[in-house]
Amino acid sequence: MNKLQKIAELSKKASRILSTTSPKIKSNIIKYAAKQIKKDVTKIENANRKDLKIAKSKGLDDAMIDRLLLDKSRINAISKSLNEISKWPDPVGKIINKWKRPNGLEIQKISVPIGVLLVIYESRPNVTTDASALCLKSGNSVILKCGSESLNSSKALLTCIHAGLKKYKLPTSCVELLASSNRKSVSSLLKMDDYIDVVIPRGGKSLIKAISKISKIPVLKHLDGICHTYVDDTSNLSMARKVVLNAKMRRTGICGATETLLLKDDIHVNDAVCIIHDLIDAGCEVRGDEYIAKYVLDPYYNKIKKANSKDWQTEYLAPIISIKAVKNVKEAIQHINQYGSNHTDAIITSNKKNAELFLKEVDSAIVMHNTSTQFADGGEFGMGAEIGISTGKLHARGPVGADQLTTFKYVVKGQGQLRS
Repeated sequence: MNKLQKIAELSKKASRILSTTSPKIKSNIIKYAAKQIKKDVTKIENANRKDLKIAKSKGLDDAMIDRLLLDKSRINAISKSLNEISKWPDPVGKIINKWKRPNGLEIQKISVPIGVLLVIYESRPNVTTDASALCLKSGNSVILKCGSESLNSSKALLTCIHAGLKKYKLPTSCVELLASSNRKSVSSLLKMDDYIDVVIPRGGKSLIKAISKISKIPVLKHLDGICHTYVDDTSNLSMARKVVLNAKMRRTGICGATETLLLKDDIHVNDAVCIIHDLIDAGCEVRGDEYIAKYVLDPYYNKIKKANSKDWQTEYLAPIISIKAVKNVKEAIQHINQYGSNHTDAIITSNKKNAELFLKEVDSAIVMHNTSTQFADGGEFGMGAEIGISTGKLHARGPVGADQLTTFKYVVKGQGQLRS
């Protein structure tokens, strides 16, 4: 048995222990880890500085550097997130549904852990703790494969998770971190369907496609976030300006950032000008179609680049936005369903009928009305944290929190019934 197979086997054994661990113990482990993270802030910062130094020497872009950064504020936010997860109701053992058959059989549909998860991610060290806590809460063991650029930070955070497991006498194999940067290691794990139940990749489209192609294990996909905001002609201008600016510029490197802005083509010229000027003033590069130029005057006119069809399909993860004029809400919906990534899309409007049509017909995991797409986040949904935003349609969709990391089984109770 090789080292990787041994890790997978130990994770399988750990998952059976976790599946019967009490809700109180699981919550206490997570709370202890949160406390340890606050205690180890300096150690975590030092480890992160090593990662940042290596990342910069390799020429990683600003979006990747931003995702990698752990300062005191972000470390405290990680600790807070874990405390929130610890307080959530246990997702295991819930009676999802129950009924009684005419023959007296009582049937219950009950939530249970999935088993062993393999979480593969790039750059973001906070995924180490979010994934660990969510898996522990839902009674799953997890094998973590972080990007090489976040290895030192992830190891420092994992030490805190392991401290919690040791405190409550659970095996550290409940949460394993694969330290190898060898891609063959991941390829080998993706074939171990006897041990691993689900793969959750977080990263670029190329990573997820590669994993989906070679995996023998079901993949819960977190594809790119080509998110849209559509501003209708009935929208409140003050609201629209603030929401669009936040949706694009609050943090440009996250998957919930708006990448394409759609404007109703007969929106009041002054309204369109204000929205576009706000973006340019905030340092955002604007790429517009042929209609957008008519809204903008000097000195802003020369700052607008011409958009092409590739722009509608691009997740920039940078201060860049593509802007297109559309005839009506139906054309906005058509554009989103054609070019979007089924992640998160929003409409800004005072027209209830248009809002309802948009929310019903846009085929995305998250649809929003009069708010920023940057709320596409498990923490903002009250889940404490998330492993990712699932853009697929099977098992889980949208933010993947502890509840989404369970499956179910049927419990059938009888009094000696025989089938005729």
